[in-house]
Amino acid sequence: MTTLTTPPTPTERATPPSGGRRPRLRLPARLRRVSLPYLLLLPALLLELVVHLVPMAVGIVMSFKELTQFFIRDWGAAPWTGLDNYRLSVDFDAPVGEALLHSFFVTVAFTVLSVGLCWLIGTAAAVFMQENFRGRGLLRAVFLVPYALPVYAAVITWSFMFQRDTGLINHVVHDQLGLTDSRPFWLIGDNSFIALLTVSVWKGWPFAFLIVMAGLQNIPRELYEAASIDGAGTWQQVRRITLPSLRPVNQVLVLVLFLWTFNDFNTPYVLFGKSAPEAADLISLHIYQSSFVTWNFGTGSAMSVLLLLFLLLVTAGYLLVTSRGSRDARRWRGRKAADV
Repeated sequence: MTTLTTPPTPTERATPPSGGRRPRLRLPARLRRVSLPYLLLLPALLLELVVHLVPMAVGIVMSFKELTQFFIRDWGAAPWTGLDNYRLSVDFDAPVGEALLHSFFVTVAFTVLSVGLCWLIGTAAAVFMQENFRGRGLLRAVFLVPYALPVYAAVITWSFMFQRDTGLINHVVHDQLGLTDSRPFWLIGDNSFIALLTVSVWKGWPFAFLIVMAGLQNIPRELYEAASIDGAGTWQQVRRITLPSLRPVNQVLVLVLFLWTFNDFNTPYVLFGKSAPEAADLISLHIYQSSFVTWNFGTGSAMSVLLLLFLLLVTAGYLLVTSRGSRDARRWRGRKAADV
């Protein structure tokens, strides 16, 4: 006997099974795995967009406008000047370009000395702290105090210490040690560069100490024990084991210190105010003066864009050189291992 089955009607096809519930659509597992990291990064990307990228885009637009105090209420009405602000900034025969070039050279010298001293002091302190002795934990905490202090509180304290008549620096240098014939001025004149460098190194070297000390934890102690048995001294161990092992850490550390120091605005602003002495005229404070003191925001924005381009070029070149050096070192170690 043959049973005939009637095909379902359109109404029956549309009827959801099991009490009216529709089957829930589920994304494929691969798509969920791929999209999850981007969803987790989305809040940070939005904040980055609002805090950094949007102001950066606005600053680039401002650099092409003749934005002065006459257009502060409606800066969109400022006339377009094209590349005139950039030409004015790089015209080193004119007063504006000459002052910017001088500020650039001061900033380069300040950055090289500050980063070098921070790295040298931090590395020496970290290597010294690898030895076990009584009070090592307390001394580590004391070393990190300058890095933990708020920048404004620390720099204001240094500004009082650098005062000519009532400061602690002149009391020690002139009154107690007698190293100078008279009380020197530290916050004006040529000595302002020394004062700025001192404060920068004081608050920057603990960061280098912290990073290098963390990197030293990954070096096996057996290497030092074997080198000591072979007759290697302390300096030979540092030169042959410590520094090569810390190369990846130092590459990142030097780059971070360079960017922080070259862009440092808080230290000179708190130490000297709105107008820094010529010997300590860092480019960050110089751009601030060009924008908010002379009310020429177009020129100041052009200087900021030029500074951004310079830092991008230096960073890209540094990463290119260091990555190539790391590849060459790996090849050299591979050939040595093959020979052995």
